[in-house]
Amino acid sequence: MGLKKEYQIQSFFIPALLILLFLESCTVQQRLAKDVSYFLRDSPVLNDHLVGFALSGLDQQGMIYEKNADKYFIPASNTKLYTFYAGLKMIPDSIPSIRYITRGDSLIFWGTGDPSFLKRGMQGAHTFKFLSTSTKQLFFAPGRYTGNAYGQGWAWDDYNDDTQAEITELPMLDNLAAFSNENGRMTVDLHHFNDCLVKDSLNHQKEFIVVRKLATNEFNYPSGVIPTGFTQLIPYKTSTLTTLNLLRDTLGRDVQLIQLEMPATAKTIYNSRSEDIFREMLLPSDNFIAEQLLLVYANQFQQKLSSTDAIRYILNKYLKDLPDRPRWVDGSGVSRMNLFSPRDMIMLLQLINKEVNNREKLFSMLPAGGLRGTLKNAYPKTDHPFVFAKTGTFSNNYNQSGYIVTKKGKILVFSFMNNNFMGPIKELKAEMAKLMGHIHDQY
Repeated sequence: MGLKKEYQIQSFFIPALLILLFLESCTVQQRLAKDVSYFLRDSPVLNDHLVGFALSGLDQQGMIYEKNADKYFIPASNTKLYTFYAGLKMIPDSIPSIRYITRGDSLIFWGTGDPSFLKRGMQGAHTFKFLSTSTKQLFFAPGRYTGNAYGQGWAWDDYNDDTQAEITELPMLDNLAAFSNENGRMTVDLHHFNDCLVKDSLNHQKEFIVVRKLATNEFNYPSGVIPTGFTQLIPYKTSTLTTLNLLRDTLGRDVQLIQLEMPATAKTIYNSRSEDIFREMLLPSDNFIAEQLLLVYANQFQQKLSSTDAIRYILNKYLKDLPDRPRWVDGSGVSRMNLFSPRDMIMLLQLINKEVNNREKLFSMLPAGGLRGTLKNAYPKTDHPFVFAKTGTFSNNYNQSGYIVTKKGKILVFSFMNNNFMGPIKELKAEMAKLMGHIHDQY
């Protein structure tokens, strides 16, 4: 066979093979879309409330399947994926912790909102070392954050829950106080609050809990026997004076207040790796980190620390091409005012994948079905998970958005949003796991 003839055959064969592969892929996707459609149609668990579902390839623009994908849903903690993506763009390496200047024998510093400063369970100690070992007199300059202690639409009566710590410009120890039973006596890890413990002789409730007064740092606990092993984290009421006193106690040295606007030339001390704080936010779904990170993002482009300004900046600079303009009001998803569509979540997850550009690293930061994080008990226990996603949970609302690895090694992006259901969440999770398992097996 002549070389020219062989080349002509190859020229015909290769495009034909590509066409066949493309058609086969289309057929598989069409069959998968039908299967998902039938499953959602026939499931009694998924037919008594508002369901949004979107499924796509990792890089492709079109959808494999969508149901109510353009409708708005309350995302709950799926919101943290937006906060995560913003962090990948704005603080890809490490967390700016404080800003500072020196004047003579004085070191003046401002907060950035850094959630990793003295955070429980994290090793970042650069800021602590910098302040505690400085030979200069320390001055804390407050005032960069003048917003509310809570985000828009937060429930005031959750103030005693460890999931709703207050928002501050210089948070310490998660803005939480830890109470525990020490040899039959109630103790608190922040010694500043030692005199704020009050035994309530009139409190005879069945559950033994410590309750802070709404507007003050008075912590009341029942007069009965403290249960063995009792521990409880409670948000403390923040203020500039409380911050100052906790700084003094923690650093073991004097810190004074000063009223001074931060100059543009102020230097920065970095504390923890961004990757570590993102993982800590996503795996257990840490609301405190998510809220504080918005202030850190604002620090990157302006003097004022503002969650609202940060969200506006992120949407306009990095997410202006989302198919449906979201209503985004906080960093954690605690607010029911947040509204996102499933197809927005799909595009966001595709952007996250491109930004991280490391599959193993990305999946390590997300809950894994049946293995870790908030998906540990949502799928059958396994050492080889195939779903890596962020959950979002409210009463009557449950969502998952993330990535699914199929048996053939393909990676798909999905957003599965459920709002206003009245049945048991256990049944809903089981039904979702059943559908995701089918997608994993069949594609």
